[in-house]
Amino acid sequence: MKAVIMAGGRGTRLAPLTSARPKPMVPVLNRPVLEHLIRLLARHGVTEAVLTTHYLTAQIEEALGSGEQWGVALRYAVETSPLGTAGSVRQVLGELSGTFLVLSGDALTDISLSAAVRWHREHAALCTLVVTEVEDPSPYGIVEAREDGRIVRFLEKPRRDQIFSRTVNTGIYVMEPGALEECPPGVPFDFSRDLFPRLLQKGAALYAFRARGYWSDIGDCGQYLRAQIDALHRRVRLSGLPRELAAGVWVEDGAFVHPLAVVQPPALIGAGCRVEAGARVGPEAVLGRGCRVRGGAVVEGAVLWEESEVGEAAVVMGATVGRGCRLGARARVMEGAVLGDWARVPDGGVVKRGERLPAAAPAPGLERSRAAQAR
Repeated sequence: MKAVIMAGGRGTRLAPLTSARPKPMVPVLNRPVLEHLIRLLARHGVTEAVLTTHYLTAQIEEALGSGEQWGVALRYAVETSPLGTAGSVRQVLGELSGTFLVLSGDALTDISLSAAVRWHREHAALCTLVVTEVEDPSPYGIVEAREDGRIVRFLEKPRRDQIFSRTVNTGIYVMEPGALEECPPGVPFDFSRDLFPRLLQKGAALYAFRARGYWSDIGDCGQYLRAQIDALHRRVRLSGLPRELAAGVWVEDGAFVHPLAVVQPPALIGAGCRVEAGARVGPEAVLGRGCRVRGGAVVEGAVLWEESEVGEAAVVMGATVGRGCRLGARARVMEGAVLGDWARVPDGGVVKRGERLPAAAPAPGLERSRAAQAR
């Protein structure tokens, strides 16, 4: 079976984290969300996938390559201009025969794709939406279905007074090629706003499969951080994680944790990291590759992307810190704060609760040194 992964999103709600990184490439437990999706496809027997891309395509291709390491042959279909969700899949229709999967490239999930495909075939559906229950459905497409699963109503991003269901569209679909016949080629067209309402109006066999398992749309910075914490607590089943040094403490190759440092689970420490004496990492902390946490510093409930540094006695609490950031001694980064790549916080500086610092230019030589390490 083939799959199409929609990976063209820029991720404006994740700014400033996505100023130089496409949304599907943001890391969860130090691996891109796209890699987790490809591993999920492999677990369910999918051997070929097309990635529809638009923003920073070269970065995606360089990171994922041919997909050989996961046993999923990858091909890339580049949109020169945005075509919308349905339009992006429509452009590769000629490569699709028989039942195929469509997945949003910005979701973290362990939903059983095999179970969804079985349901789809048993109900002779033209298109099956994988759905789940959420507390706040307003950011999503909400679905109402009969007992047999046939969808009778669908509304994208309802206002509070329009909510008729807490069952939402996950952006995972099982489809037959005929479902895309209503999608005009080469023009922007959206699944939720355009195609699904049109199929409903025509009485097409549009079904909902209620999924079990974990699903999170990492659409904004708050959801992104929560997904990391969920992953640390094993609420989502992910493969390919590094070795556990102790229960709930994952340490990648080449990391050094001083014997007088404290690592409280759950926590993940990336390759080449250095955690100095007197520092504390965790609980609920992720350090990207090559990070440094100096003596007396605390990183708790937070995510640091690669090559960031936390100065002596500095504190990062409940925040997300982009790549190559430098936090001075005694700096404070408070809950909900987000730092773009290469941001600087001076000695004693404070980044307030919920504040966002824009990405900055890297210091001279840092990009070159990073490229050399990658080689």
